[in-house]
Amino acid sequence: MDKLIITAALTGAEVTRDQQPALPITPEEIGIAAAACAEAGASIVHVHARWPDGSPTQDKEVYRQIMDEVRQRCEVIVQISTGGAVGMTAQERLAPVALRPEMATLSMGSVNFGGDVFYNHPADIDAYAREMQLQGVKPELEIFDSGMLATARRWLAKGALPSPAHVDFVLGVPGGMAGTPQALMYMLSELPPDATWTVAGIGAAQLPLTTMAILLGGHVRVGFEDNIFYRKGELAVSNAQLVARVARLAGELGRLVATPAEARQILHMAQG
Repeated sequence: MDKLIITAALTGAEVTRDQQPALPITPEEIGIAAAACAEAGASIVHVHARWPDGSPTQDKEVYRQIMDEVRQRCEVIVQISTGGAVGMTAQERLAPVALRPEMATLSMGSVNFGGDVFYNHPADIDAYAREMQLQGVKPELEIFDSGMLATARRWLAKGALPSPAHVDFVLGVPGGMAGTPQALMYMLSELPPDATWTVAGIGAAQLPLTTMAILLGGHVRVGFEDNIFYRKGELAVSNAQLVARVARLAGELGRLVATPAEARQILHMAQG
């Protein structure tokens, strides 16, 4: 197996300080959290931007500040979100790709998202894919249900996405694919040829799906965007605490954790 790539999804667009007091919001807080996660074993940080009041934004300058804060503290891969927040326009969501981060997420379809709809028109997906290619950004294909994976396979077959692909199975969102072992095994049975994969289990699905990914040769995403608890009823004290648990578990299961440089090699990326 390749070494394990741990992604830390630090903030997201939905979680609030009322729900998780340790949530990093400002660029400096995100930079500090990223460095702590890197020290704990993360090689990628997945970032969403917030305004000082905690509301989500895709403002390019805020992302620039976040990237600067992270890069001055550690060498992790910075992966920006083009998902933004529900209700943002496609143009808003795409804006920070112009900063040429090493990676960015690319959602491969629309999905009910709790009480909302996360809308991704095929023309917008195509525009995102072309802009990422133009800017030299590695896309992570975000897969919330099996139809999105079928779409990714079609687009890869026609050359509309770069190959080999890297996909992230986001499992357990209300309205998307369930966060169950059975769901993950089905997704893996439909994985595009030569693709690498990560799983992000939402809420209580995080730890069991993380364990499966370690054993099956995949990679994992943890962090406050997906889960704010360390165990049932106990809030995590930091994103780094969740990363450290994965690294510790991987060690117990005999899987080494990748450095950022090794993650770039595994994902077929240019060295940062």
